[in-house]
Amino acid sequence: TSTKELEVLEELMERGKINGVKNLRIIQSEELFKMEPALNPDCIAALYAPDAGNVIPYEFAIALAENAVDNGVELRIRREVTAIAKGKDGCFEVDLRHWEPQEYVDVRKKMGKSIDGTESKEISLLSLVMRLCVSFPASIVVMEGLVRFGVLEPSSKDDTKMVMTIVAFISTALVLFLPGGKRRRGTSVLKDIVAKCPPPVGSGDDGKVTLKDMFQGGSGSKTVQHGATVALESVKAKYVINCAGSYSDQIARMIGDDSFYIKPRLGDYILLNRNQGHLAHSTIFPCPDPVLGKGVLVQQTLWGNLILGPTARDMHNKETRDMSNESIQEYILSKCKQLCPYFDAKEAIHGFCGARSKSSRGDWIIEPSSKDANFIHVAGIDSPGLAGSPAISLYVVELMQKAGLKMPPNVNFNPNRAPIITPKVGLRGLKMGPPGKNDSDGKDEAAMAKNVICKCEKVTELEVVRALRRSLPIDSTQGIRKRTRAGMGHCQGDAENYDCECRVRAIISRENDVSVEEVGGRPWPATSTLSQRWVYKDDMQKEGLEKRMNNN
Repeated sequence: TSTKELEVLEELMERGKINGVKNLRIIQSEELFKMEPALNPDCIAALYAPDAGNVIPYEFAIALAENAVDNGVELRIRREVTAIAKGKDGCFEVDLRHWEPQEYVDVRKKMGKSIDGTESKEISLLSLVMRLCVSFPASIVVMEGLVRFGVLEPSSKDDTKMVMTIVAFISTALVLFLPGGKRRRGTSVLKDIVAKCPPPVGSGDDGKVTLKDMFQGGSGSKTVQHGATVALESVKAKYVINCAGSYSDQIARMIGDDSFYIKPRLGDYILLNRNQGHLAHSTIFPCPDPVLGKGVLVQQTLWGNLILGPTARDMHNKETRDMSNESIQEYILSKCKQLCPYFDAKEAIHGFCGARSKSSRGDWIIEPSSKDANFIHVAGIDSPGLAGSPAISLYVVELMQKAGLKMPPNVNFNPNRAPIITPKVGLRGLKMGPPGKNDSDGKDEAAMAKNVICKCEKVTELEVVRALRRSLPIDSTQGIRKRTRAGMGHCQGDAENYDCECRVRAIISRENDVSVEEVGGRPWPATSTLSQRWVYKDDMQKEGLEKRMNNN
């Protein structure tokens, strides 16, 4: 908006060219407003990077994790690293605490199930036998195989057939009535499961995420989920990669490495409804501040919402650490108004926060630990770590090879991942209605493809089922929400609107063959600065947001 800032843009363009960024150019106001007509009218120029793009961070992370598991990686969730030692054989011994949400543990105890999500060894052995002889046809197949390989005489087939038939009936009864057998527990009719579902949470502070929680999973952390220890585990490894984000300095301390510490910087965002997304076609930044960096942005997300933010709140600075929710909202809304003055703050539907793991060294730390060359640090990866992650991973591969790890190519590696979400044209081919009206039986894919589970985002039953039938286990509505967007729309899963969270919970219950009480829900308020989850029907909150936008 000034000639001084124009000089900064020219410096940035030259720096970009040196760094290999192609097609950078400075565009003047006439072209600028053709591209972005909702910008601040005082803008005179902008640095344009046409090759820039954006991704949804959690979707990116889930896709990578799922593809890794598809290719043989073992993933263990809800494990907290408690200690790391070096064994006599030269391998690291990593101690883990396996925890599960207390509510989940209580339900499983009440139902006579194991609290760590598995069945006992005795029951597993019994289940194996039962599954071998689970039906009469299976009995015949087993018997014919025994005859073929000479274990049974052909003349004994009739007597054996009778015995195995009896075994089949007994084993089927055991499957149905003993713990550990694979069985349907109660109804699998979605309407009936929805009726049993507890209502979603949208007020109160029980699910509030603290700074420490952000280091260990945020809204999925042990504290927020009221986690209870269900098992202690130990993993042996010749190599360890320390990529624990804001907790990476604590992991380093476990091997006696105190060469850095994390100085977390929080970034808060406000998300607006899709009807505001048309106001930005590019990612719009202000001219960078020499101290605070890029500052806030206004951007249309990949799914059409308008996102505002972030803040840059250093937790070692008392003033920024202790900002109230109202102050955070005012900062974001008023700063973004200077970029794009025409958005409607009353269309806010969600607010959230994350911790950037800035390091005491002031730069990314990607190196072997000075205490052990087989312990690789990938720490202090703050912005733009997401964009840099592919290059970071290639560099870590080089470090691992230098440390002695042999990496023969996997000739069976599958680089592809099928999509979950199906693009839709309006409401063509879709059906909406109360639970039970359009629900499938879990087998008819054509019916599932038509049945809308989340009205705001037009998520279908089939999309939810597809996500559940993949290699990564999903046991909560949060997991489905991050994969299909069910519950991410305007109403934020309001039970009084379409009750999509309970519908999703019911599908998880049916597909995973568990009770609906064992399925996790979305915590509140997590990191949100909003006073309640369902902003769209809270006039007082909407008026407050509008007021804070205009405080400048």
